[in-house]
Amino acid sequence: MVNNDFPKQITLSVLSLTLWTIAWASMISLGHPRSVTAQVRLRPGAATTPPTGLRRSPESYKLGGGDRIQVEILEVPELTRGYEVLSDGSVNLPLIGLISIRGLTLVEATTIIRNAYRRVLKDPIVTVSLVAARPLNVGVIGEVTRPGNFTISLASGPGVTPSVQYPTVTQAIKLAEGVTGVADIRNIRVRRPQPDGPDQVLNVNLWKFLQEGDISQDIILQDRDTIVIPTVTNFNQAEARQFATANFSPPPEKPRSISIVGQVTSPGAYVVIGGNTTNGLSREGFPTVIRAIQLAGGITSEADIRQIQVRRITRKGEQIIPVNLWQFLESGDGSQDTILQQGDTIVVPKATIVNPAEAGLLANVNFAPPAINIFVVGEVRTPLEPIKLPANATLNQALLSRGFFGYENSRATRETVDLIRLNTDGTATKRTIEVDLTQGINEEKNPQLRNNDTIVVSRSGLIKFVDRMNTVLGPLGPATGVLNFLNLIRSIFR
Repeated sequence: MVNNDFPKQITLSVLSLTLWTIAWASMISLGHPRSVTAQVRLRPGAATTPPTGLRRSPESYKLGGGDRIQVEILEVPELTRGYEVLSDGSVNLPLIGLISIRGLTLVEATTIIRNAYRRVLKDPIVTVSLVAARPLNVGVIGEVTRPGNFTISLASGPGVTPSVQYPTVTQAIKLAEGVTGVADIRNIRVRRPQPDGPDQVLNVNLWKFLQEGDISQDIILQDRDTIVIPTVTNFNQAEARQFATANFSPPPEKPRSISIVGQVTSPGAYVVIGGNTTNGLSREGFPTVIRAIQLAGGITSEADIRQIQVRRITRKGEQIIPVNLWQFLESGDGSQDTILQQGDTIVVPKATIVNPAEAGLLANVNFAPPAINIFVVGEVRTPLEPIKLPANATLNQALLSRGFFGYENSRATRETVDLIRLNTDGTATKRTIEVDLTQGINEEKNPQLRNNDTIVVSRSGLIKFVDRMNTVLGPLGPATGVLNFLNLIRSIFR
């Protein structure tokens, strides 16, 4: 009996063999032998960027508990499905049970699973892809605002088949609220645990990233990485201002609690923000030394703006940053207006010598008080109320203001006045000063005044005599005239 289906069977067999041969030849021509086809085939959501060094190496991603993977076995659809990696790093696969893939890359996991299925299947073709990556645990310590351990969820990027976007060093630093002002961003280290040896240490130079645009410095992180940001040895104010504008530094509008002591109008603790401190609506610029001085009411007339210090607590102890605001005024060196950080203390020392020429300039800067209050009492013709004078006002300016010391005021002595000054310790000092209206700024005869100084203008000798005569002669009468007159003579010559 003739089998009429025989030609069809031959035809189908030949066709199948032909298709298989074409597929086999194609794989060989593309450089993919059959023994390698069981490696990673990326699905939507899987990492697709080819490895190009430390900056982009998602294929080195190590699997762990919480990852979701897809295992596909060619021509065995009933075994193709998704799995979640258990907390111990294993997956429970049909027919073969628990297989540990913790700490393995996708390629390594593919090999392990393929070899396991060889026990029950003949030459299985296995593909393992990452569907959803677990959140990464990353540590950030050292010179950052808020050091600690952070959990970073991986997000999908743009596109029709987006890849997983892995976090980088700068993104982790932003979670720690940015680097401090004394961070050494040239020598950042990333410590990466290894399953079979000591930690791998990767060096990161974010200064090179900022200056040259070397994006390879902003390396991709892996689970359990620790970023270590050391303290800079030699603080550079100009560089600190440059990286303060980077997105991995604290934002300018972030409030910072600082203290300011020394030669300012109102020493104490303040909260400094960016922008003009006299306008609560402004947030432009950075919180700097000058803005802190403005909050403290401005410098006093005896402030030494060349020797200001910013004392900053670092991870290695206190660091003193010198600030020369005179250099800022003279040459426009903006780096001298140091950007402050949380916990800074500003010390404004007292000048040993006051330069009259400099005093006039300092009275007009925006970190000097707009005015000081001075009291002039005694033989004056105005009510007892403070007069407002420029911050660098002198004794002579106060005497000449409002006609206090004019020639029409015949009752006032023109030889000396008393200057009474309240000290910071609650005491008061009094000194008698010889008046010379032709003098410039002179500590002996025309000193600079401080806020709330009191000048006492006394009566002249002649006016004292006349007043005493009036006091004695006022009550003279027929019965007491001689006696009172004799008492007057005695009082005059005592």
